[in-house]
Amino acid sequence: MLENIRESSQGMAAKIILGLVILTFALAGIGSYTNSTDTSVADVNGEKITQQDFNKAYQAQRNRMQQQFGDMFENLAADPTYMANFRNGIVDNLINERLVDQNSANLSIKVSDDRIKETIRTMPEFQIDGVFDNNRYLAMINQAGFYQSSDFRDYLRLEMSRRQLTQALVASEFSLPYQSSMAAKLQNQKRDIRFATIDLEQFKSAIAVTEEEIKNFYQENQARFMNQEKVKVNYIALNVADIAKDVMVSDDDVKAYYEENIKDFRQEEQRKISHILIEINDDEAKDKAEAESILAKINAGEDFAELAKKYSADTFSGENGGDLDWLERGSMDEVFDEQAFALNGVGDVSNVVKTEYGFHIIKLTDLKAEETQPLSDVFEELKVTVSNQKAQEEFFVLQQEMARVSFEFPDSLDDAAEAVKAKIMTSDWLSRAGNSAPFETPKAIDAAFSDLVLTENLNSDVIEVSDSMAIVMRLNEHQTANVKPLDEVTEAIKATLIAQKAKEEARSTVDALLAKLKSGTDISDKLVQYGTSFETKADLARFATDVERSIVDKAFTLAHPKEGSVSAGLSDLSNGGFALIEVQAVNTVEADLDANIQNQQVNQLAQSAYLSYVEALKANASITKNSLVTSVN
Repeated sequence: MLENIRESSQGMAAKIILGLVILTFALAGIGSYTNSTDTSVADVNGEKITQQDFNKAYQAQRNRMQQQFGDMFENLAADPTYMANFRNGIVDNLINERLVDQNSANLSIKVSDDRIKETIRTMPEFQIDGVFDNNRYLAMINQAGFYQSSDFRDYLRLEMSRRQLTQALVASEFSLPYQSSMAAKLQNQKRDIRFATIDLEQFKSAIAVTEEEIKNFYQENQARFMNQEKVKVNYIALNVADIAKDVMVSDDDVKAYYEENIKDFRQEEQRKISHILIEINDDEAKDKAEAESILAKINAGEDFAELAKKYSADTFSGENGGDLDWLERGSMDEVFDEQAFALNGVGDVSNVVKTEYGFHIIKLTDLKAEETQPLSDVFEELKVTVSNQKAQEEFFVLQQEMARVSFEFPDSLDDAAEAVKAKIMTSDWLSRAGNSAPFETPKAIDAAFSDLVLTENLNSDVIEVSDSMAIVMRLNEHQTANVKPLDEVTEAIKATLIAQKAKEEARSTVDALLAKLKSGTDISDKLVQYGTSFETKADLARFATDVERSIVDKAFTLAHPKEGSVSAGLSDLSNGGFALIEVQAVNTVEADLDANIQNQQVNQLAQSAYLSYVEALKANASITKNSLVTSVN
């Protein structure tokens, strides 16, 4: 019956119904976006922060986190609470930026065109061999989503205005010499201490745990004793690399591939073009007349490059005499492209050409003829390419056959394995995450834990775990998630309860010892009873590594010792035990002013000043946050 259902789902009627369902959702989606619902995520003094603004910032920040933390961030992203805080943090940052932008506008902070131009020209991203390259500039801003130079300039202007305000704010912070001197003294301060460590093990032997306590702990901590759901599968795999080992490639195969893809080995004609651009403003006729006037000067013998520097609205190319560097067909506006490639000889100049950007005068300054790379130069490279291509083609054919046979005979992998000459293999135990290849991908794991495999006990669909590998699997063994029986975890629970009670007993003991120490009582004999004694450490540095970190940290948080009182405290040790710590003397070390310390203090003060500035803006602002942000995954 299940097989009949699967076959029916492939019929024309089912596809028509599915198409109607998709169309219904599509139309509903269109309607939802064309209504007047406010989809902004926040409102700052009447200015909306749109869902698009949020999505862009969210994706950028998520990409940065993934690049920096990798799988660790993926684990965090699985926590709904963490991601809710993550999204809210992005909204808060957008609100802060909008407040700063508004304040910049109120203060009339502006960035000049010349500074924008100079900044772009000096950005290393747009340079080749240290020199600004206009083609690289246009390609990179297009790749970043800025399809007009003006869009990128506006974006850069906003960022520089924002930075100008914040840098002016934080740059005003400074650290006085006495503050730096105090910080240096604190960092270089040393202390004479004595400490004794109390181990937990000695308290465990006298502790008893009842069956009732074990049972109660088991009932209250079921989640700690879960067996994770696991599955073991049989599977067959197709791999392009294995197929390629048996592929034969002849010289004729390589030659045929070369001829069929000759365009890939042909360097198209390239032209080095310069232009002068006159933008169209309110009076188009006047602008065209200006372009005609410049063309007349060129025809009269005036220097094209000098006229470009003087008149061209494209200031970047204008500074280089209008040079746009090397161009191929299709790289510019269609009308511009047609006129540029209609010029016959180096030095030829076009008539005035109108495009959507304005009126152009185009000059051909150099020419590279079309070149074709000979087959002999690329033969070995193409042999590998053809081999991989043939293997890939065979891979797809076998993949289709594997899909067909495993579907037609869903109760076994034998037929499919025989059809594609594959070996049936068995996986290790698989869990929902952290598996080795080829089961490390979500698609493979979803299939392994699907109802089709687990419940219906049928072959899975073909799973493309990568562009070069596909697998089909079926159930071998399944272990459901369940609570381990009490008998299995009794000893572990007993050990946990003993450790807890031992820690409580030890804490009570060291609290009593600390009280006696602070009262001035000699506790040396008491310490011997617990198998320890005081260890003295003179001139302990704040960043010492020869004493456990928790002891050092506690020693430097205790008060300076005074006559008639004892400065002492407790610290939790990494092994679960405790340390009694007494500060006996504080030794101040004179230190020269440290530039690093001064910089640290200035940075801390600057950060505090910026946060205070933003909080002040918030206090006087009207801010509304919407909840739509929580819908973003």
